[in-house]
Amino acid sequence: MFRTSRVAAAALIVGTALAAVTGVGAASAAPMHHPHGWKTLPGDYVEPLQFSVSGHTIAVADSGRSALYLLGHPKPIAYGPPVTSNPEASGDLAGVDIRDGAIGYTTTNADHSDTRFTVLRHGKRVLQVNLAAYEARHNPDGRTRYGFTQPWKVGETCRKALDAQGVPISYRGQKDSHPYAVAGLGDGSWLIADAGANDILRVSKWGHVSTVAVLPAQPVKITPALATQLGAPACAGLTYRFEPVPTDVEVARGHIYVTTLPGGQGGLGSVYTIGWNGRSHRIATGFQEATNLAVSPSGCIYVVELGQGVYTPTSKGPKLVAALPGAAAVEWADGHLFASTAPVAATQGADTSPGHILILR
Repeated sequence: MFRTSRVAAAALIVGTALAAVTGVGAASAAPMHHPHGWKTLPGDYVEPLQFSVSGHTIAVADSGRSALYLLGHPKPIAYGPPVTSNPEASGDLAGVDIRDGAIGYTTTNADHSDTRFTVLRHGKRVLQVNLAAYEARHNPDGRTRYGFTQPWKVGETCRKALDAQGVPISYRGQKDSHPYAVAGLGDGSWLIADAGANDILRVSKWGHVSTVAVLPAQPVKITPALATQLGAPACAGLTYRFEPVPTDVEVARGHIYVTTLPGGQGGLGSVYTIGWNGRSHRIATGFQEATNLAVSPSGCIYVVELGQGVYTPTSKGPKLVAALPGAAAVEWADGHLFASTAPVAATQGADTSPGHILILR
């Protein structure tokens, strides 16, 4: 299946052919300026790919340990599926958010057959919802067509090269669930960005699951350079519709904001707004590896480029706000910008130094 099979793996891009075909891998090591400095908060983590800030409480989803921590406390408050030495055979605890004293988080097992959303609230019964079961029953993107926009134009040479790499010519959305980000709502319900299902789900305070939106497929024109990299020059000029892979969801100023990973080489990670009617509108693009976002009360959007730093979208493209090696996630809270680093994820395991939570000074 031509998609990212495990968003929270070592480089966030793991799949049979995706990294090779799209050119998406570790973030660029190009030098950057440093307009701001960061203050590191106490605590060492393996892969803090998601976190949430509420007042003096910071909840950290450490995918590298498949565990949920409160900053300043050494022992986890919750565990996900076990982690193994093989990222593709490991589970993870990924998305997390704090809302009105409740903590919601997501977990995914190794083969994505058991994915769950759990809500912890002091003095209340634990709420747990099986998202994989919902995906198996409904498969919201099952009608979405991925692959070449004009498969009848794919010549035999191109087809054979793609077949050798396991790249399908055309297919519809398949059943897969990897809930990766969470956003709590004021009515007690929660939004879930499912990177495997390519959708945004809503879980009510009673545990009822519904589909808010299916993210649109990401069309990418295969350049001659990309076709050569693929070993199929005959594929040049054709357009391939990639799966969107939502990596974060936030609610601000009456809108739902979502980041998606790039559909292909050339910096196609995007930011979408989604209406409560499910309609999506792309408001920014040009990101290399958009793994997380935050929105300030004034409407300023901050996007993390994996391993590089925090950017904001402009009419001329992404603009660097603050360089941050190993950057993984970003949050806005109480007038401050917070971020996390996950060197293991940003460097595909080349840098095994611990990750941290930081605040912009």
